Amino acid sequence: MSRSKLRDRLKLANVEPKHGDQFNDLLRYVFQVTNRDLQTFGWENREITKSKLAVLKHADVFGWFDREKLISQLAIYPFQVNIFGRIYEMGGLTAVGTYPEYANLGLMNQLMLHALTKMREHKQSISFLYPYSIPYYRRKGWEIITDKISFEVPDTQLPKTKYVPGSVERVTIDHPDIKAIYEKFAFSHHGAMLRNELAWEEYLRWDLDDMTVAIYYDDNDSPMGYLLYWVAEEIFYIKEMVYIIEEARTGLWNFISAHFSMIKLVKGDIYKNEPLSFILDDGDIKETLAPYYMARIVDIKLFVEQYPFRCLDKVYELTFNLSDPMLEWNQGTFTLTVDTTGKGELREGGVNPSLTADVSALTTMLMGYKRPTYLARIGRIQADDNSIELLEQWIRQEHPYFSDYF
Repeated sequence: MSRSKLRDRLKLANVEPKHGDQFNDLLRYVFQVTNRDLQTFGWENREITKSKLAVLKHADVFGWFDREKLISQLAIYPFQVNIFGRIYEMGGLTAVGTYPEYANLGLMNQLMLHALTKMREHKQSISFLYPYSIPYYRRKGWEIITDKISFEVPDTQLPKTKYVPGSVERVTIDHPDIKAIYEKFAFSHHGAMLRNELAWEEYLRWDLDDMTVAIYYDDNDSPMGYLLYWVAEEIFYIKEMVYIIEEARTGLWNFISAHFSMIKLVKGDIYKNEPLSFILDDGDIKETLAPYYMARIVDIKLFVEQYPFRCLDKVYELTFNLSDPMLEWNQGTFTLTVDTTGKGELREGGVNPSLTADVSALTTMLMGYKRPTYLARIGRIQADDNSIELLEQWIRQEHPYFSDYF
């Protein structure tokens, strides 16, 4: 059969719970999840289908069908993220995959366009994803917006115990103080996701059964930080350390150091460009920096209207040209006006644009991951000096924090 005839018989439709087995099969094939992997994570008696049932019920899942067979798919999770103190609706793109015999038919491009259109309808003005291929998603308009620093601390370089007035208590993973701490943390950290039940389920999906939680309580018995971890083969693995105050960070590291006789190494990740080496007494440790999550603006007008620009002394305007490889409503000439309260308004049109950018560069700039001056220097945006200076004043200086995975 010719590929044109094959393409003609394919149909784009919603993926529903009744397609659970096919959804599962495609995920396992594309992501190469074997039975051995499932056994390693204690999942030998649980199928991905069962765990992903919430996705099929509560997320937007779309796919291409060859007659009744699901052959290409993606899912949009309904999430929220904190962007400089404003809560945005975010479309989390995941479960992206196509069987190889159906590759190069343009199926995924049309699925993504369909998904981004749905996000816009749902007022999700930004989308996050974990990239299996950074170049591929860059071509679709996404860009890197967060880092992950993986670290290893030998037992001989663990920080010395320091006095804190509170104490640490080990609890089970379902303890209510964990979510309460994270919620406070997320509301105060730019880039962090506000975890709903689906987000928590995704975050903990593949963790070992012996995951342990340590909570730091201050001297008023208020929960101020937690540590998700496990110990195996003399290695202390940190999945996540969240703290609202520095006292809690110190208390949790005191707890880790108390394992000195049991371990040889501490391994973990930091989801912001803040190296651990500067904090430790002996900072000569192994740290590896890698890009983590990508994002793209879905609806530039809605995104800008929600965005908290810095307050300046008067009203300023900036006219710019924007390009987007997929979305026509993000293309053209726009004029941005920001008043003295930091509220932005975007209108189509304008004369003498002084800035040219694509949606990926604009996304990483407005997320605070890369500064306007740097993006101009490497040629990712083109702008005159006055426009660069205005952007530097408008955009807050804080790197995003994002520790989730979906």
